[in-house]
Amino acid sequence: MTQAFFVTGTDTEIGKTTVAAGLLHAAKLAGLSTAAAKPVASGCVLTADGLRNDDALALLGECTVALRYEEVNPLAFEPAIAPHLAAREVGVLLDVAALQGPVQAILDKRADFTLIEGAGGWRVPLAGQATLSDVAIALKLPVILVVGVRLGCINQALLTAEAILRDGLPLAGWVANLVDPQISRLEDNLATLAERLPAPCLGYLPRLADASPAAVCTYLNLDLLHCPL
Repeated sequence: MTQAFFVTGTDTEIGKTTVAAGLLHAAKLAGLSTAAAKPVASGCVLTADGLRNDDALALLGECTVALRYEEVNPLAFEPAIAPHLAAREVGVLLDVAALQGPVQAILDKRADFTLIEGAGGWRVPLAGQATLSDVAIALKLPVILVVGVRLGCINQALLTAEAILRDGLPLAGWVANLVDPQISRLEDNLATLAERLPAPCLGYLPRLADASPAAVCTYLNLDLLHCPL
């Protein structure tokens, strides 16, 4: 049975790629074939091979299915700004259709375990009134939520989970990633998240000196993923 999930977060820069790469590594260790995509990325670096994004490269490195960079990250933009603004600057129409096709091509590879990583949070804008969440909705992907643990994260996590469920998608699981090591009452915050989020917690990531996929995967439990598909 193939499984595919959309990875989103409570905000930008809260560890979506770190978690996604760790989950992919765990799947590989379990003997599963893996594929991934980050369909749109800004803040890319111009190389001899074209624009490249560190997050997309990290995901590509954990794929056992042979994929070209352009398949993993079909829309890459250089400015480190919101993707819809970066796309507008270079005259690209960033709509659902532009992203749905390339993501579907990755899903059609039929890997045992596939992750599609979003950009920023659940309501990142695309062209017009569309948002990146509309891509996950169109493809009917269960969602994994990465919660950046810091002051205010409970509200952000609950609102994001609420939006995901209201959009008709299942919340397959969530991961707590410690963003602010100075947060007060850490255990109480984690307990509140566990009590109120309507999905299993796949793991808690402390601040790691080694945040490689191999190290991160030891903190994650794929067996807890709820996949209704």
